[in-house]
Amino acid sequence: MFLYYILAAVAGAALALAIYILVSRSASKGRADAIIEKAKLEAESIKQQKILQAKEKFLQLKGEHENFVNNKNNELRDRENNIKSREGQLKQQQGELDRRQHDLDSQKGQVNALKTKLDAKLEECERVTAQVNKELENIAGMSAEDARKMLVENMKAEARSEAQAFINDTMDEARLNAAKEAKRIVINTIQRTATETAIENAVTTFPIENDEVKGRIIGREGRNIRALEAATGVEIVVDDTPDAILLSAFDPVRREVARLALHQLVIDGRIHPARIEEVVTKVSKQLEDEILETGKRTCIDMGIHGLNLELVKLIGRMKYRSSYGQNLLQHSREVANICAIMAAELNLNPKIARRAGLLHDIGKVSDLDPELPHALLGAKLAEQYKERPEICNAVGAHHEEMEMTSIYSPLVLVADAISGARPGARREVIESYIKRLRGMEDLAASYPGVTKSYAIQAGRELRVIVGAEEVSDDQAARLSTDIAQRIQDEMTYPGQVKITVIRETRSVAIAK
Repeated sequence: MFLYYILAAVAGAALALAIYILVSRSASKGRADAIIEKAKLEAESIKQQKILQAKEKFLQLKGEHENFVNNKNNELRDRENNIKSREGQLKQQQGELDRRQHDLDSQKGQVNALKTKLDAKLEECERVTAQVNKELENIAGMSAEDARKMLVENMKAEARSEAQAFINDTMDEARLNAAKEAKRIVINTIQRTATETAIENAVTTFPIENDEVKGRIIGREGRNIRALEAATGVEIVVDDTPDAILLSAFDPVRREVARLALHQLVIDGRIHPARIEEVVTKVSKQLEDEILETGKRTCIDMGIHGLNLELVKLIGRMKYRSSYGQNLLQHSREVANICAIMAAELNLNPKIARRAGLLHDIGKVSDLDPELPHALLGAKLAEQYKERPEICNAVGAHHEEMEMTSIYSPLVLVADAISGARPGARREVIESYIKRLRGMEDLAASYPGVTKSYAIQAGRELRVIVGAEEVSDDQAARLSTDIAQRIQDEMTYPGQVKITVIRETRSVAIAK
């Protein structure tokens, strides 16, 4: 660094000399001398400054180096002191270990001496025991081995007797406790479950504002009301009841479609056969969406997630289905809650039990394979839509139509019985009535050319709609007679059943 400053000073002097030469060539001699003198002075000043700076930098670096060396010396001195201190500690610990080793050697000698004395005592005890055993054998007249065998046999017989008595007492107590516990769980479950009574009926009342609206619904010569009945399969009763029209059908879905369609037609004001068919089709689609929404809302309320969309739709359809007068959706929710409560009491998974309880009657609302019992059909649907095996078995076995392999199967069976057997839950007259009407409709629908069939007037009339292209007028007349004969031969019904076959020809053209 010092050399750098010296070189800088020399460079400055050379620069000054160069300036001097240039000045001497372009100016007068006197002026050049002055400039040269000035340059020499400036060069000397710069030289002195650089020398001073170099000395200061040298002294600074020297001080820093001395401080670094002193710090390293102090660190080495501290480390040396620590090493000496540790050596002293190690020597002290070594002395302590030597002392303990000496104590252990001393104790080992004492233990060996005691062991020798103990061995001597044991030999003496064995000798005395052998002598005593020999005297006992002489007195008892049998050897020690025979006595040992006799004692072992006696102890085995006594142990067997006590064990059998304990097993019998335990099993009796278990049976008693199990019966009490089962009764307690069922009673607590019933008490903790809110229930409703069966209030399903086959009539819906549609309110209207005045008789003018009633006349528009009937239409000219009754064509509007006939079109509405043909489109929905619901009997529309217009009588002297003020401000009301009665919608009669055993199928709640049909009644709901008819009610919603009437509501939209009355609000819109345009009531004629073509508009009626359009509104009924639209309302049917809206009802399908509402069924899906009902299924989703039910799953959310019950805390059930991950169900296949088709199963969700089937759950929504339960709202419009009844079993012996008991609403099927309410019944399934009730069974699900009962299953969950009993599963929690038994330390089982309440979520699986609730899921199985909600799905146990889905076979009743499915249109697939109607000849299969609803429990087996429900199990088939659950398996088809990837439900867990224990849930499929619980659904299929809740009427004992398949073997129970899941722990949740008896829970669903018991919960279904509890929900259906409680007072006010069901009315068997309604169920048999609905089965009879549905049987009439299925019988009529089995004939070729039949597009729709509706049982109305509480089963006293069966309306059959046929395709004009497939069935002639003469065939329609014969069809009504054939259906009446089959109903008379195959079904049981009160009173008379009127069979009406409707054949309608339509011509449609479009102006473009």
